[in-house]
Amino acid sequence: MAPITIGLSEQEESGPADRASADTQRALPLVARGARVAFAVVCSMFFLWALANNFNDILIKQFQKALDLTRMQSGLVQTAFYFGYFTFALPAGWVMNRVGYRNGLLIGLVLYALGALLFWPAAHVQAFGFFLGALYIIAAGLAFLETAANPLITVMGPASTAARRLNLAQSFNGLGAFVAPFVGGALIFSGVERTPAQLAAMAPAQVAAYRTQEALAVQLPYLGLGLLVLFLALVVRLTRFPAVDEPAQGEGGSLAAAPLLRKAVIAQFFYVGAQVSIWSYFINFAQDATRIGEMRAAHLLGYSLMAFMAGRFAGTALMKRVPPVRLLTLFAVIAAGLCAVAIMASGWTAVIALGLSSFFMSIMFPTIFALGVSGLGSKTKLGSSLLIMAIIGGAVFPPLVGLIGDHLHSLKTGMVVPLASFMVVAWFGTQAARAVAQERG
Repeated sequence: MAPITIGLSEQEESGPADRASADTQRALPLVARGARVAFAVVCSMFFLWALANNFNDILIKQFQKALDLTRMQSGLVQTAFYFGYFTFALPAGWVMNRVGYRNGLLIGLVLYALGALLFWPAAHVQAFGFFLGALYIIAAGLAFLETAANPLITVMGPASTAARRLNLAQSFNGLGAFVAPFVGGALIFSGVERTPAQLAAMAPAQVAAYRTQEALAVQLPYLGLGLLVLFLALVVRLTRFPAVDEPAQGEGGSLAAAPLLRKAVIAQFFYVGAQVSIWSYFINFAQDATRIGEMRAAHLLGYSLMAFMAGRFAGTALMKRVPPVRLLTLFAVIAAGLCAVAIMASGWTAVIALGLSSFFMSIMFPTIFALGVSGLGSKTKLGSSLLIMAIIGGAVFPPLVGLIGDHLHSLKTGMVVPLASFMVVAWFGTQAARAVAQERG
């Protein structure tokens, strides 16, 4: 099995005998020359699947209005979505072992577009189950995209810069996450919020007209998204991808025994659960704490996700000097601390603390992923599938947080779920650091 060099900073990854050539190590290209166009195309996919992921945060609030859902019920948006990831991650890995990365990307884009286009009839019938089915199909497509794109990025250049390269690519995911609340909020939210008392005073026909108008608001945004994804599929079809030869290391071993993989799967499960829980209910949390309107709350979510994007770029730069495993542990502890502040404080202090947690979440997914697939060789696709399956955490935790919010009439206590999850990520960081130290010793 290959040494776990990915846990080191670029300054530390060479041994003592090689430190005289540190300048040469830093001069290694981040992306191989023949892979730059393909790298740019794949980075655009990171942006597009962030739109799908973070439009869900808008949908949760919108469906509460349009379909008369409780917070726990609206949390099923994420359950359906991330269950799609879970059920299609392994099949995606198996398919790509047969058809390759590019065809895997094409399959994923077609499924993504199909799910988005199904929002049009779902809005007409105003059936929550129909929406959930469409979201499941979108997520099935994203399972293919992420199972292909994440490991593809790691092999598009020197192994020593894999973690930094993946964090750079994931920065475009951060850009999409930042844009989504502003675009989704502007295109979907009407700004009209009826209280239970106001709805009770309205005639049934008026209530039905109000809910129909709110349901139809999702049609055009998702139609546009579906067409954009189909255009990207055409670009992928016309783009020349470099041949990718994964090393044959690890062919005789078991994935279950791979260094850090099992622990990385656990960490990824808890990380995604924490991230999705915070973002899913951030709008509700901000409205509860400050009594602001939905549009302003959506903008605050956008600013939080801007911090997430900034964290991705900052993390990529910091990893030149700080080992990824150390940075991961530090960021996880800080994120847990910010959740504690959000629980104990009130008003704007709680909202700002929860919003800032996005900055420190930024490097977690790509760093856990890169550490988990390190040294898998020909088993990288299947190892990647297991890590994508761990995204099921995003299906499990949001309804739990919503249930706590419904029963206690406050989401503040529910933030103990992401707090505990970030401590699991910090634990993984210490385990990864120990594994790196053992390899070096």
